[in-house]
Amino acid sequence: MIILCRVAKCHAAQNSLIRLFMSRSFNFRPAHTSGFLTIPLFLALCFAFSCSQLAEKPKSAVRPQPDSHKKMLSILAEVKQKIYSPLNNFCAEAKLASLEEKLAAAQNPQQQMPLLFDKAMALLEYGDEAQAVQIYEQLYASAEGMPDARKAVRQLLGLAYIRLGERSNCLNHHISDACIMPIRGNGVYQETAPTRKAIETFEAVLKDDPNNMDARWLLNIAYMTVAEYPQLVPKVWLIPGLDDPGPVTVKPFSDIAADLKLDVKNRGGGVIVDDFDNDGYLDIVSSAWGLDDPLHYFHNNGDGTFTDRSKESGLNSITGGINLLQTDYNNDGYLDIFVLRGAWQGQAGFGDQPNSLLKNNGDGTFSDVTVDAGLLSYHPTQTATWNDFNNDGWLDLFIGNEMLEPKYPHPCELYINNQDGSFTLVDPGVVAFVKGVTSGDYDNDGWADIFISTLSGMKILLHNKGKQGREVDFENVSEKAGFNKDKSRTFPTWFFDYDNDGWLDIYMCNYEFDKPLSNYAAKEALHPSADRAGKISLYHNNRNGTFTNVSAAMNLNQIVYAMGCNFGDIDNDGWLDMYFATGNPNYQSVIPNKLYKNLGGKNFADVTVSARVGNLQKGHGVAFADLNNNGDQDIFVDLGGAFRGDAYHSAFYLNPGQSTNNWICMQLEGTKSNRAAIGAKVTVKFTENGVQRMVYRDVNSGGSFGCSPLRREIGIGQAATIDEISIAWPASGIVQVLKNVQSNQFIKIQEGKDGFEVNSLQTLVFKKADGSIPMCAPRI
Repeated sequence: MIILCRVAKCHAAQNSLIRLFMSRSFNFRPAHTSGFLTIPLFLALCFAFSCSQLAEKPKSAVRPQPDSHKKMLSILAEVKQKIYSPLNNFCAEAKLASLEEKLAAAQNPQQQMPLLFDKAMALLEYGDEAQAVQIYEQLYASAEGMPDARKAVRQLLGLAYIRLGERSNCLNHHISDACIMPIRGNGVYQETAPTRKAIETFEAVLKDDPNNMDARWLLNIAYMTVAEYPQLVPKVWLIPGLDDPGPVTVKPFSDIAADLKLDVKNRGGGVIVDDFDNDGYLDIVSSAWGLDDPLHYFHNNGDGTFTDRSKESGLNSITGGINLLQTDYNNDGYLDIFVLRGAWQGQAGFGDQPNSLLKNNGDGTFSDVTVDAGLLSYHPTQTATWNDFNNDGWLDLFIGNEMLEPKYPHPCELYINNQDGSFTLVDPGVVAFVKGVTSGDYDNDGWADIFISTLSGMKILLHNKGKQGREVDFENVSEKAGFNKDKSRTFPTWFFDYDNDGWLDIYMCNYEFDKPLSNYAAKEALHPSADRAGKISLYHNNRNGTFTNVSAAMNLNQIVYAMGCNFGDIDNDGWLDMYFATGNPNYQSVIPNKLYKNLGGKNFADVTVSARVGNLQKGHGVAFADLNNNGDQDIFVDLGGAFRGDAYHSAFYLNPGQSTNNWICMQLEGTKSNRAAIGAKVTVKFTENGVQRMVYRDVNSGGSFGCSPLRREIGIGQAATIDEISIAWPASGIVQVLKNVQSNQFIKIQEGKDGFEVNSLQTLVFKKADGSIPMCAPRI
């Protein structure tokens, strides 16, 4: 075949075509056919690509950005200037500048001491822990004879030392095991002096105040960082069991983000893992919430490496984004990006920030079209959901905004797609401190409904009444569904079918945060209770319009405090597992992220310790995705907190292969329904060990903080063949059925078209920058 290709007498064309043919990555073949590319066809392709087409091809000029894009850049610059204020809780830079001015004007030590106290905390927020330690030590010495003052300073001094230890080890010398709880092996600190001081300080705190749960939790973590937990922790303050893997274990994942140069240091942000250039391989886009933090776009090269295309794509000019969502708002077959901004900053109008709709131009670049699309508004938010709420074949948008106080009105927004690149705003009639929204057809009537999670204590279920035409009509059925009894604050949420009964259930996480999360974690570890603060709430769909809280029955009784989270199937058993990225802005909130395994829809088990995915850093966007195309879902997490000093490296937890179970991966394409197939329902019927099983999935990106691919990656246990796949398309009502489908393949299904096509994607072996292979090789 190489000889045939040489007829073209063009080495560049020859090499490109050989790579293309050998990878087969471009190949779609009809189902039930044998062979791939024939030699005659390959020869024809060789002649079809001339040297002028493949060799010496000039690089295309950078696409000029439209006025809408330039307008958004100008708006973001104005908002960035506005929120640079010492009154902004999350702007450490402005607070430090203001404090410096006040300290310079202070006339005596009595005036300076409270300013120094505030400056030390601002330095922690800024990321200068060493200077913060110096100030706290100075304040502690100056407070001799003032026991109350010393007590307050000592607690924060211990915190500053433990933060300095994190900076010296987990950040400045970042490795894959860094900050993974339980801390052991390579994760044990090499620079121990700051942590030793933290231990000394927290023990002094506890001698004065033995019931201080924050200090007790952080003391145990500090001992763990120097490999002295639990054996050297004073028994009176020991929190036992923090390294206990529990009765159910899985194989350990390995964080290879640094190996692949994907370990961007972000503040809290979002992540999308999906295919943005339609080459079949999953790319990664991540964000951070600061308006000086650019978006990052990593293109999957299909050979085990990624290329940073943030600049070439134009995405690095777009800043901010506490969350991201993928969509195809214009049905052109290329995934677009929606950026959400302003959450948590509602005070004094600092959260009045615009969202951004970024159009995928199909040539590797993106343009901000927010203004032209009619989506420009100024509200604090981090959560939205795209779905076709009127079943016209075009995706609409619901945005959940944060109404913190009446003088800053921020109602939720519903935008109906005009089918011409623009949207019309409709008032959905929802006003609350919204933290999570999700959409799905919970009553199987063919219309997408909405669930809203709030810190106001309301849990709002909006039933889509199925109004035909250009309008939509929702009914608030929260009381009827059984949600009005629970007034607890909740954060992230999603629809999913955890027990495979064909009806969407609802997950949300309680989020009481009157104290640092270390306080709640210590209390729960020492004395498990029925208190639901920070715990998972799982509501089972009763199939009659009502839901029942089954959290306790499903063994979901542990502290989680999720912000970002998502679901997937780590072992291809067909049952959806859950990963929770935890935390809040408070620096004492050092608790591990959590992985829960679904045990046949009957129970869940905490497998965090054995999986080695319990990072202690703040967690945000989460995506489950088979990034190396070997059938096992990996987990990508955008880590980092709210403050500049709380930025942290992203993690890419590579799945080592948990089982020999089989799988199927489906890319759905709507024709009458929306092109991205969001809202389509998939049913997979197979026989495993003589027992017929059904697995149900709807097409969505998963959790309300972080986006998994829209392609359906479905585990089918030990079944070698799928008896039947059925797809119910949302707009057309077509139910498409495929019979006797072979497992372990990537297929594409188009609405209304018989059969399917097979996409022969390469299984990737991820490589480090030097070409070597990370220690956790994929299962092939």
